[in-house]
Amino acid sequence: MELSERFGWEGRSIAWGRAGNGPPVVFCHGTPFSSRVWSRYADALSSDFTVYLWDMPGYGASSKHPEHAVDFGVQAKAFAALLAEWGLDRPRVVAHDFGGAVSLRATLAEKATYASLLLVDVVAIPPSGSPFFRFVQKYPTTLDELPPYIHEAIVRAYVANASHRGLRQPELDELVAPWLTADGQPAFYRQIAQYDEQYLVDNERTVGELDIPVKVVWGRDDAWIPTSTGKRLADLIPGAPYVEVPDAGHLMQYDAPIALASLLREWL
Repeated sequence: MELSERFGWEGRSIAWGRAGNGPPVVFCHGTPFSSRVWSRYADALSSDFTVYLWDMPGYGASSKHPEHAVDFGVQAKAFAALLAEWGLDRPRVVAHDFGGAVSLRATLAEKATYASLLLVDVVAIPPSGSPFFRFVQKYPTTLDELPPYIHEAIVRAYVANASHRGLRQPELDELVAPWLTADGQPAFYRQIAQYDEQYLVDNERTVGELDIPVKVVWGRDDAWIPTSTGKRLADLIPGAPYVEVPDAGHLMQYDAPIALASLLREWL
């Protein structure tokens, strides 16, 4: 599924796409990824649902202007504005990684309304981050100046580490491509430098207010966010079941596609 549409919001250009017929389902990607992680699933579901994909500002095919903030708060506002632009009142929302915090804040702080929420290996509550994140936050502009071939090696190694089974070369190429352009390299480090865990602290305090069906799904071999965080998140949300998928890391979309597709269809 291609992102053939554009939404202008506060000087940003947000790439998005829509396909299919039926109840609306909106997918939210994480970092350092794009809507490509959900593209195959959107295609498969478009026979029964109207599916929406979008790239957050600063990611994928959306604009990457250095003066535009890309933190959780900004992304949540952008998501709420995009839902209003689409005229969606209560869509089903499916979120991965950073998209979890964005979709949670959009409903808890920006008052976006959903019919349900499926959270897959999400960044949502503290603790989060990694030694690499802390290094980038300490030296963001220095890394902007890396020779492109060294930057590419870093991004490839970082993204590849999110998969438990190992990404095929075309999959890895597709995921890293947006970060290898002239505006993509500084955007990659900028989104890490602006990562603010205070938004996750706020989420932890307010997720108990959710009054919609929520399900938490986690890869049993997620090397980025431990299963203990997923279980704790589910415990904080009233009535939220927790499911672990074996032989799956942080990129469950690639590690366990059949299991994830089955869980998606069952939930939707």
